[in-house]
Parts: sequence; structure tokens; C-alpha cells
Amino acid sequence: MPNMTENTPDRARTRFPGISSRAYEHPADRSALVALRSLSGFDVVLRKLSGLFNERAFRLHFLAGSVRAGEGQFRHLYDMTRDACYILDLAEVPEVYVKQDPTPNAMALGSDRPFIVVNTGLLDLLDEEELRAVIGHEVGHILSGHAVYQTMMQILLSLGARLAWLPLGNIAIGGIIIGLKEWFRKAELSADRAGLLAGQDLEASKRVLMKLAGGTRLHEMSTEAFLEQAREYDAAGDVRDGLLKFLNLLPQSHPEVVVRFAEIDRWAREGDYQRILAGEYPRRAEDGEASVTDEMRNAAQAYKESWERTADPFIGKVRGAADAAADVAAGIFDRVNRRRDGGTTTAN
Repeated sequence: MPNMTENTPDRARTRFPGISSRAYEHPADRSALVALRSLSGFDVVLRKLSGLFNERAFRLHFLAGSVRAGEGQFRHLYDMTRDACYILDLAEVPEVYVKQDPTPNAMALGSDRPFIVVNTGLLDLLDEEELRAVIGHEVGHILSGHAVYQTMMQILLSLGARLAWLPLGNIAIGGIIIGLKEWFRKAELSADRAGLLAGQDLEASKRVLMKLAGGTRLHEMSTEAFLEQAREYDAAGDVRDGLLKFLNLLPQSHPEVVVRFAEIDRWAREGDYQRILAGEYPRRAEDGEASVTDEMRNAAQAYKESWERTADPFIGKVRGAADAAADVAAGIFDRVNRRRDGGTTTAN
């Protein structure tokens, strides 16, 4: 993996020296990451397990059957990745592989030496600025360390399949997996924000999501109409429709595309994006001082605010119970931390 050198983007973009991934992470994602990082040695073990087996096999697979971007192949992707790493201050530029696959998709794999895979279907779908947002999205996953913790879910998925014949064991693993998938859906919202920070083109970030929903015919689409579609989805139908939306979402690793569109629009409008552009963001050097309890409370507050914003009738019915559960969970977590640390909890 080459060391990152300063590489000025093709147009003026703000760079974020020392930026912590906490700056752009969704509160639910951030609280989980801070909590896991506080478990001394946990992420190290996962990194080693992933690096010894899955990561080596994956890298060899793509090295053998895909095209690695660089000075002589897919130069624009290589430069784009260097730009994103420069802007988000990621010390090492990950390898990028182009895979022949018509499905428009990209992913970040590995934890010891993370790398990015971009399908040809995505290259055919997106223009340069849209692709820049996607590369920034994947670099955001790497900066947050999502791949390390995704390893845990893959292990649990494998374990759940092996325990399918044990009803109680499978139910227990299934409950954990549901929680992890909710976390990773929030991680996708975090990465969307990282993509916007890397590209600094809100309309391009929005176009990516519109094209994922409707293809290349942008002349047939409208950002205003698509946002209205997101509002309609949020408020659709009665309690039965709300329950169906919830059940449809459970097996998915990504939020619905209209939800992602509305979230990136809201995040850009409500001030956090502009504050980061102005240099007001947490630094990586301060990550060790991040409070697990504070982040848990921030996550609970973020869920409450989203419940208050939504017009979904199903959420309206369960909002009171969910608020109470969040308060209880925060209180329990606070008491556990006080007993363990004498009142102070920090992430290592």
C-alpha cells in the first residue's frame, strides 16, 4: 500500500487535517464504534483474524480476477482515491480494484490493509463528481474502521447458519444480527456524509442516490420530486404500512435509497456539514477522550429526534415505549460504567 502524499484535487476543496471519523458518523454508528474501541484488544483481535484469513483470500481473489487501478490503469480512479485520502487525511491510500460486474456497487474490504472494489456497472452509471462521492463514501468506511466490526457480523452470520437446528440458539444469534444490521444501516449514512466531505458537491451526492434508484435518465428526474417521494414514503399509509416498512427493512444492510437521500439533504442543511467545512470538527488525537456514555446518550437523542420528525403512523404508536426503553438503556449503561471506571469512561 503506497504512503499517502499530498495531492491537490482538480478543483479547490477544503482539506480536514487530523479529522476524526466522529465528525461525520451518525450518532448511533458513532456510539457503537466508541464503545467497541473502548474494549481494549477487541478490535486488535478482530483485525488479526480478518487479516490472516478473509482479507488475504479476498485480496488474492481480486488481484487475480480484477483490474487494479494505478498509474497505468484506471488512472482517474486512482487519483480520485488519493484526493479523497488527502481531504479526509487518511495516511495510506487503499488499493482500488475494478471488477467486471453490471451491478452498480462499490465496497471497502479488509481491516489490516483495507482496499476498495468498484463494479464496472457503477463506472457506467456515474459521472466523475458522482464517482468521487462514492470513493469518498468507501474511504469513510475505512477511516471509521467499519470493516473491522463487520467481521464480527460475518462470524455471527456463519455461526447462526450452523446453529439453525437449535431454535433458541438461532433466535439469540438472530437478535444480535438484527441489532448489528441496524448499526450498519446507520454506518451507511455515516459513509454518505464522508462522501459529501470528500467531494464537497451536494448535488453530486444526491445524483448518486437518484441514479441508484432510477438509472441514468436524470433528465426524467427531479431532486425536488425525489425529496417529496422520500417524505411520502416516511408518512405512507397507516400503521399497517409502517409495520410493513419496518419488516421490509430488517434483512437489509442499507437504508432505503429515498431515506439516504433525505438524510444527506438534511445533514447538509442543518449545519454540521458547514461547521466541518469551517474547520470545526473533532480531531483524531482526541478520540481517546471520547465518552462512551455521552455517545450512547447522543445516539438515544438522535433516535428520539428522528421519531419526532417522522410522520410514520407506526412510529407514532410505539414512540412512547421506544423513548422509555432508550432512557432505561442509557441509565443502565451509565451505572455499569460508573461501577467499572469510578465514574469516567473513555475510549482507548
